[in-house]
Amino acid sequence: MIPALRAFARKFYREREDVEDLVQETLVKAIANRSKYVPYAPLKSWLFTIMRNTFCTRIRIQTREAPGLNDCISQDMVVKPSQQYALEAHEVQLALETLSDKYQQVLALVVFEGKSYQRTAELCDCSVGTVKSRLHRARHQLHMIVDG
Repeated sequence: MIPALRAFARKFYREREDVEDLVQETLVKAIANRSKYVPYAPLKSWLFTIMRNTFCTRIRIQTREAPGLNDCISQDMVVKPSQQYALEAHEVQLALETLSDKYQQVLALVVFEGKSYQRTAELCDCSVGTVKSRLHRARHQLHMIVDG
């Protein structure tokens, strides 16, 4: 469940520390409010809702506490955010293309399509353990390529 939470948190934050903080805060809130969890409801959806709400709360607080224009040292950005994201997206795309086909397939099924390990194992004609190890290796290789 934690890998799924991390993947979802990456939709909100780019920095690893921010992702880990959001996952941890989500789990703390889930444990504190476990009495509110309905047993027959999907746990993953409940946790994702907690995470999304936690992120929105953080943004509201940051917006309220944001410095004014006079507090900023420089108002001009060196690289516009859209350009930065385009560069990073291109970097990730190139990194994905360097992965072997079996790693690309597992990564696409689990991360991008949200398939379960069991369903991915069936589609790839391998065991669940193999899916997990391929996914781990694919993510590790991506991090090594993108982050250096």
